[in-house]
Amino acid sequence: METPKITDDGTELEKHIDAIKRLKQERHALVLCHTYQRPEIHLIADIVGDSYALSLAATKTTHPIIVFCGVHFMAETAKILNPSKKVLLPTLDAGCGLAETITANGVRAWKAQYPGLPLVLYINSPAAVKAEADIICTSTNTLKAVEAAYGETVLLAPDKNLYYNTQPKTRKKLIPWEGYCPVHKAMSVDMLEYAMMLHPDAEVIVHPECNPDVTALAHAVLSTSGMVDYVKASSKNEFIIGTELGLVQMIQRMFPEKKVYPFTEVSKTCDNSCVCPYMKAVTIEKVRQALEKDRYEIAVPEEIRIKALAALQRMLLLGRDT
Repeated sequence: METPKITDDGTELEKHIDAIKRLKQERHALVLCHTYQRPEIHLIADIVGDSYALSLAATKTTHPIIVFCGVHFMAETAKILNPSKKVLLPTLDAGCGLAETITANGVRAWKAQYPGLPLVLYINSPAAVKAEADIICTSTNTLKAVEAAYGETVLLAPDKNLYYNTQPKTRKKLIPWEGYCPVHKAMSVDMLEYAMMLHPDAEVIVHPECNPDVTALAHAVLSTSGMVDYVKASSKNEFIIGTELGLVQMIQRMFPEKKVYPFTEVSKTCDNSCVCPYMKAVTIEKVRQALEKDRYEIAVPEEIRIKALAALQRMLLLGRDT
């Protein structure tokens, strides 16, 4: 998929924003927005957050309609948690490279090789795979989920880099699935070293989906919400952020007094290696069309939903890692 433009400025943008605000009121709709979305999508969102925060928000809303500005597995998660509500995803192009690395048939065959072992599953997975899990986790609470799983050996899927980041923190043995996020995997140690050369006084904060040689050089390895909290609390004024560009842009807007740099830089701009084309498939026009035409309604078969719901509820009961 070709990476779309990051912004869409001008009068047309203002018209879309005004229309979306009106439609939200008329239809009593809630707009949930992931931190990796385009800046203009943040403007019309009711809640902006990471996968954990948005999952939690989905359990608390009384709105009959949820418009999920994120990717497909996130909208599925909202539907699993809210079966009586209409969940809309503005475009069917909003997939996930990591979620595509695992299937229900594949994970069932994998589990058969390790009978009786619990499966801790990263939330970046399709609904049918979630139905095979014992506990769902996000990057905010992977360690808690591993520790909560029964036994001393745990299956962890699908992101292998999440395994590399978690295994040193637990006495349990983790067996990883061979999946990865294409965006974070593309962020090489050479790119980081170049950014560090450009900004020698900057602290390095990276996502746990990054490669282990990258996380080894970081001052902190955090979820997207953790990155925001870290920058807010830090007395430092310069940061290199190793994750998708949308989060970097959000932190830049939130803390204009601080210098925040993307992971890779070409003339002070991030190249495509830290832009997720799936996240950027959601545009302001498509959000408006979702509200006007009920595009595109997400459905999850009830048998899958019930099984996946149990694993998701265990995740929410765990809370975040401390």
